Amino acid sequence: MEIAFTDRELDVMSVLWDLGSGSVAEVRGRLADDLAYTTVLTILRTLEEKGYVGHVEAGKAYRYHPLVERRDAGTSVLRRITRKLFKDSPELLLTHLVSDRGLGDDELRRMQKLLEDRLRDGGEG
Repeated sequence: MEIAFTDRELDVMSVLWDLGSGSVAEVRGRLADDLAYTTVLTILRTLEEKGYVGHVEAGKAYRYHPLVERRDAGTSVLRRITRKLFKDSPELLLTHLVSDRGLGDDELRRMQKLLEDRLRDGGEG
């Protein structure tokens, strides 16, 4: 299943992943942008229609919770980016990452260790 979010949906999902669950007001209060209550409610309802979020009644309000894991969403998004921006080549993606001059030696060493560990384990993920 490919998981795709708009930027706003991803902002809301990030809050839900951090909190575990939240009301519209709680989610709205954790967002960086000052969105209207009705805007956040609309985003949550859209996410629910897409099957990414569920809700339970909590008094007069609903508490929304993620139905997809952050890791699964990340995997799906990364596959999509690799397919669309890097010609479906993980090698091109990695080349782009390690060519980034903003990466420090420590980060590069950690990436190298991850690759070495993966190769040692037979390349199976």
